[in-house]
Amino acid sequence: MTDRKLWSYKEIAAHIRVQPDTVRSYRKHGLLPKPDHMEDGKPYWHPDTIRVWVANRPGNRARGS
Repeated sequence: MTDRKLWSYKEIAAHIRVQPDTVRSYRKHGLLPKPDHMEDGKPYWHPDTIRVWVANRPGNRARGS
């Protein structure tokens, strides 16, 4: 199922169980994928973009999802 809602730092943080500041730091250090959309200078990602990133990132903590 494709989710049409875009995710901000807050939704990504909830998905990977970290604080939003941690996700901001990941982006600052080039560890997040390029945003799918920018609005008023704020980045947003499609949930599927983040799910693929989570599945492939080193130290993946998502088990059985």
